[in-house]
Amino acid sequence: MAKRKLWLYQGNSTAFRIPKRPCFCWVSVICMLCLLTRTAFGCSPSCDCFENVSTVTCLDMNLSTVPKDMPIWVETLKVSGNNITTLTRGAFATNGTSLQLLATLLLSGNKIQFIEAFAFECLPSLKTLDLSSNRLLNISDDAFWGLHKLNVLSLNTSLSYSVGKQMINTRSIGRLSSLTRLELSGNKMSSLPVKLFASQNLKTLDLTNNSLKTVEAEIILKWSQHEKIQVYLQFNPFMCDCSLESLYSWLANTTQVPDAAHLRCFGPERLNGTLVLKLKTEDLECGNADLETVSYVLLGIVLALVGVIFLMVLYLNRKGIKRWLNNIREACRDQMDVYHYRYELDADPRLANVAA
Repeated sequence: MAKRKLWLYQGNSTAFRIPKRPCFCWVSVICMLCLLTRTAFGCSPSCDCFENVSTVTCLDMNLSTVPKDMPIWVETLKVSGNNITTLTRGAFATNGTSLQLLATLLLSGNKIQFIEAFAFECLPSLKTLDLSSNRLLNISDDAFWGLHKLNVLSLNTSLSYSVGKQMINTRSIGRLSSLTRLELSGNKMSSLPVKLFASQNLKTLDLTNNSLKTVEAEIILKWSQHEKIQVYLQFNPFMCDCSLESLYSWLANTTQVPDAAHLRCFGPERLNGTLVLKLKTEDLECGNADLETVSYVLLGIVLALVGVIFLMVLYLNRKGIKRWLNNIREACRDQMDVYHYRYELDADPRLANVAA
């Protein structure tokens, strides 16, 4: 039996022969590709997707978790103004797969309190991570595990003093070997741990608007050895006394602090508002303060020795002192008897005539 064929004609052109079964196959393939494309390039109903700039934004949607149905083409993801209190392991795995192209992740203002271990393990290409304006209480040591390409980490206004100190001391930041910029502005930190500067690639460190009164000499030595780093220190309440001597000397001889010309003293009162670089060495009172302290100590020791010697002299001469006191008392008594006798004579007129 001859095969049935479909013939198509258009004017006088040559006929084309199209079998029916291949046509059905092509339709199936096209439908499947459309389905896959929709799945891969689909957008979560909680977010806005802009494929032309490879950006997805999920703003002010009161989300409690990061949406799981992100398009695989996303390179910039902004999830802000939500109620995501915890970032769990694999929080950014979408439909069971990694976001291989995601390079920028902005998570500011989400009330995040806890970041568990391996929370960002599905983001192998991430270069910028913004966790600003959250309420971080605990960050796991392995929270940033897998972020080998991360260049920028922003933790501005996210930490209290105690939490900031605990977080910085963990191994999490130390493992970010490619980190070039670390932002810690507005965290009320009054001291800095040395472990914060483990990365040799760090080029920018933002410590503005904290509670730093001085910077320890050990940390200044680390900064001076790492010549490529730029440190921003403006809007800190520096105490311009002896404790600031190391920082003052470093600022006067380095270009690693771009805002050095704007640093001001917060105390003591006589120097309040004074530019740090306008200070003179004698304004810090380092040598005088030490000398005054030593002088008071020596004076106290000398007075104590004099007191002990005086007491010993009194003790060793107690008998002579007692005899001397008795003699003085007897002499005083004799003198008083004479005065008393003369008073009686003067008081009686008859005795006065007899005396005459």
